[in-house]
Amino acid sequence: MNDGGAAGGQPPARALAQVFHRLIANTGPISLAHFMAESNARYYNTRDPLGTNGDFVTAPEISQMFGELIGLWLADMWIRSGRDEPVHYVELGPGRGTLAHDALGAVGRYGLTPRVHFVETSTALKAVQLDLHPGAQWHHDLSTLPDNGPLLVVANEFLDALPVRQLVRTPAGWRERMVGLERGGLALVAGDRPMDAAVPPAMQALDLPDGAIIETSPAAAAIVYELAGRLAAQGGAALIIDYGQAHSRLGSTLQAVREHRKVDPFSTPGEADLTAHVDFAALAAIAQSRSARWLGTVEQGRWLRALGIEARAETLCRAAPEHTAAILAGRDRLIGEGQMGALFKVMGLAGPNWPDGAGF
Repeated sequence: MNDGGAAGGQPPARALAQVFHRLIANTGPISLAHFMAESNARYYNTRDPLGTNGDFVTAPEISQMFGELIGLWLADMWIRSGRDEPVHYVELGPGRGTLAHDALGAVGRYGLTPRVHFVETSTALKAVQLDLHPGAQWHHDLSTLPDNGPLLVVANEFLDALPVRQLVRTPAGWRERMVGLERGGLALVAGDRPMDAAVPPAMQALDLPDGAIIETSPAAAAIVYELAGRLAAQGGAALIIDYGQAHSRLGSTLQAVREHRKVDPFSTPGEADLTAHVDFAALAAIAQSRSARWLGTVEQGRWLRALGIEARAETLCRAAPEHTAAILAGRDRLIGEGQMGALFKVMGLAGPNWPDGAGF
């Protein structure tokens, strides 16, 4: 979508909101997926949103242990699979490049020196990543990744920012939830086209009440479909880490975060991070349909404990006692059930002939 007045000096959020207003006024409500895609494209391409001075903090920024343990997991998978070369480290949405820095530092101790590939569409974040990883190759999507060796893939808090589609049950049947205009502002409305055929078969069998919402992410499904096909053909392993549920559920999970607080998703499009929970059950089924191995989906806290985060924290504390409080706080934030430990899940995928992964 052309944002029109943004070049004229208007604040980006105001400009994008005006574009949405004009578009909806002229052509009618737009899909939630359309709204989310345009808003997040503007958001991520105009800023570095990470850190205490940004809008949110991700696990790699909390503690180096997160990236280190991911690196050790990947190295272990590669070693037990036969050490095939060439091998490629691929990260989807690498943020500032912090996770890759910590993971690659860990794998190097085991003789693994993969070629580095980042799938990134944000100009602002790519500039930050370039400082840490000048030798990396950047890709707009998975289609240009190499096909000449196994892939070691990490996607941390990547799928949650992809557009979602929502269907709502109404007295007239299922309708798509759209973004329209109400009382002068952007708001969710029910579309006027019947969408019963788009309801998953498992949901069609249920007698769901009016107001029930089914949320899916075709974009996330497409990413995992392509990734699983790559793993099946080339070999390799992948870790998908995000907040979400291990079993499919009803209801809307759309949220917006700005300056570390939840805000109205429709108040300042392009100025807040729009996300939705990842449906790991749906993604596991898609991966298996492509002949990739689903290693399991577990809570982040359980997975990190199984990989030895508590012992690693003790080692770091002994090496740098002056940082003990920060190290332990980072550990607790990553594994605590009331923090990231239970809400975030880790899903493992692998090529057909690759081994089981630790922690699953």
